[in-house]
Amino acid sequence: MRPVSLACLLAVISLAAVAAPTAPHYELGHRFLLGGDGGWDYVIWDPTGKRLFVGRSTRVQVLDVEKGALIAEIPNTPGVHGVALAQEFGKGYTSNGQEGTSTVFDLKTLKETARIKLTGEGPDTIIYDPATRSVLTLNGRSNNITVIDPKTDRVTATIPLPGRPEEGKPDGSGRVYVNIEDQSEIAVVDVRAAKVISTWSLAPCEGPSALALDVAHRRAFSGCDNKLMAVSDLDQGKVVATAPVGDGVDGDGFDPGTQLAFTSNGRDGTLTVIHEDSPDKYTVVETTPTQKYARTMALDPASHHIYLVTADLKVTPAPAGATGQAARPHREVLPDSFTVLVMELQDRKGK
Repeated sequence: MRPVSLACLLAVISLAAVAAPTAPHYELGHRFLLGGDGGWDYVIWDPTGKRLFVGRSTRVQVLDVEKGALIAEIPNTPGVHGVALAQEFGKGYTSNGQEGTSTVFDLKTLKETARIKLTGEGPDTIIYDPATRSVLTLNGRSNNITVIDPKTDRVTATIPLPGRPEEGKPDGSGRVYVNIEDQSEIAVVDVRAAKVISTWSLAPCEGPSALALDVAHRRAFSGCDNKLMAVSDLDQGKVVATAPVGDGVDGDGFDPGTQLAFTSNGRDGTLTVIHEDSPDKYTVVETTPTQKYARTMALDPASHHIYLVTADLKVTPAPAGATGQAARPHREVLPDSFTVLVMELQDRKGK
């Protein structure tokens, strides 16, 4: 073996240092105080209008993220959870949980144009499936899906589910994957056939709520109540990996541009960042602080920004001996504390 000069050795070390990748890092970039009363649920990113839609108990707030200011409010949406955007029809749809309806609004004017009576109780998640050009509400109290035709704003089908649905996502082929929270499984819905065609267990995941898809690699990411992310193979119908995440997951996402998956952890007030090393291998690269109760999130894959919402809460413990819903602590949003957090991906070279 030939001797290696000190100069050559230093050059190799220097080159390796330059070439070494820097782990992704997210930091809080902006904080927008919106205020107003009422709780919240889903946060929906509008890539066309560069707007954020937030369900706030009795109305939907629409935020200009560049200015950090409210554009408008869509009123009279009792118990609203989420919003679906049917861009090709110029319409938006809400899931009004208390009323069992969906408010239809114009995406330009943000004014209500119709109200649809649904065929289920407790509509929670609402999504638009571009493959079938359908709007679907996942109805948590009646364990079914209402399918709406956005051409006519009429209900076209009702699809029974094997348990209580939480979040669902379309894969672009006419299938929608749904977390079944009380069964800890995923149900696969064929929207055209209007039926569930398969299910699989998410064990060791318990209580899956949040769901995101990596369509290119055919993977689903389920955020679970027992501080796990369960990764499923959509074609084989089984869990292929898990990763530890924070406590209180109620939102997640996947960014195909960075191959990063995320969970927003409300009880911890953190964001877990996970790298997809391969479709079956995942590495937690960061758990970064956000703010307590920031449990739902939306991802803009163009800017890689993550939007979370939270507020200061007054928490009153449940009475001793209470059961069922009464056993849950009462949470009250403190006035004028509702806030949007913008988590930003930092330059990978640290510049």
